Amino acid sequence: MSVQVESVCFQIGQTSIIQDVSIRVAAKQFVGIVGPNGSGKSTLLKMIYRILQPDMGRVIFDNQDVFQLPVRTIFQKMAVVSQEAVQDFDFSVQEVVLMGRTPHKRMFQSDTDEDHFIVEQALSRVDMGVYKDRSFTSLSGGEKQRVLIARALAQQAEIIVLDEPTNHLDIRHQLQLMDLVKTLKVTVISALHDLNLASTYCDYLYVMNKGQIACAGTPVEVMKPEILREVFGVETEIITHPVTKKPHITFLSHCSLKLAPAVGGG
Repeated sequence: MSVQVESVCFQIGQTSIIQDVSIRVAAKQFVGIVGPNGSGKSTLLKMIYRILQPDMGRVIFDNQDVFQLPVRTIFQKMAVVSQEAVQDFDFSVQEVVLMGRTPHKRMFQSDTDEDHFIVEQALSRVDMGVYKDRSFTSLSGGEKQRVLIARALAQQAEIIVLDEPTNHLDIRHQLQLMDLVKTLKVTVISALHDLNLASTYCDYLYVMNKGQIACAGTPVEVMKPEILREVFGVETEIITHPVTKKPHITFLSHCSLKLAPAVGGG
């Protein structure tokens, strides 16, 4: 399923948050949205998953305006893991993941054996199967995040929207999560903080700055020192990773730049 955002704008009071932003995501493409804090990444995602309605412009799933579709239909097609996911409900881990089956059920329909099988599979894929009877509130931040990813998997949607999905995860589980998402063969739109993860896993990147798209392209086209300097205000050294063959970014501190020997000095 494809996603198209057409010239969306959004403001709060007199403050413009998103200005004339357009993106296109092909079916089964993994698209990353990167940019500094406050650049509008999360606001853009919220318009895609219908929490915020654009002041101008449209969000389209396969030629259908999302604001013209029933909510149940939207969430049969799209799963969301957001930064603001409620994390204080007093349910077991299994019950939280079973919530991912809700869009596929009629009102008051009971959970089936198939639902429980799908949930067990989802929990296993994020290394949380042994926690299924634990209270969700007793988990660490990283464990909660993995459960919420499992809930999205149980939803079996054609589109997954992720807002900083690796927050709270240790390195092993960051890589496990990104490997998993990459193999799902669904359309993925993800805001990412880690530029090296974005470079390694995304097919295409949109770089946001001050509520607009600063540039867009493949990781090779986007991950350039002059672009990162302009958008993030940092100096970088970028090489082609010998294993992944993707751009790999090393961030240079002001101290390291001062200490670096002058070229041709002696």
